[in-house]
Amino acid sequence: MIKIKILSVGKTREKWLETAIAEFEKRLTGQVEFECKWFKNDKRLAEEADKEPSVICLDPEGKEFDSPGFADFIEGQGARMTFVIGGAEGLPQALRRSGPQLSLSKMTFTHQLSRLVLIEQIYRAYTLIKGIPYHK
Repeated sequence: MIKIKILSVGKTREKWLETAIAEFEKRLTGQVEFECKWFKNDKRLAEEADKEPSVICLDPEGKEFDSPGFADFIEGQGARMTFVIGGAEGLPQALRRSGPQLSLSKMTFTHQLSRLVLIEQIYRAYTLIKGIPYHK
């Protein structure tokens, strides 16, 4: 089974976001095991990310993919992935140099909304990989 960690600063406070994130996690049950950790500050985020063998940082300056391209990217990452989402000030500099950078958009999203967009795109990627009709 694929294991994906999502590390981020701040908690998800809106109930509708928690519900939406939980829905995509549920849809991926049996294919992906999620572990989500939220931290109070960048220092703790960076310390936790340093423990991971490889991290994929979300950053507006990172590589952008269309959904099929992201599916190819995901497929090439292996069985363990750790995504890191920065807080209001973005990613700490040390993390920006630690591995591949991925952009969800050139637009700025809150860390909370970024979590939802990331998990939905992970779900979309797995439907493309498995040939399940979801992506249009």
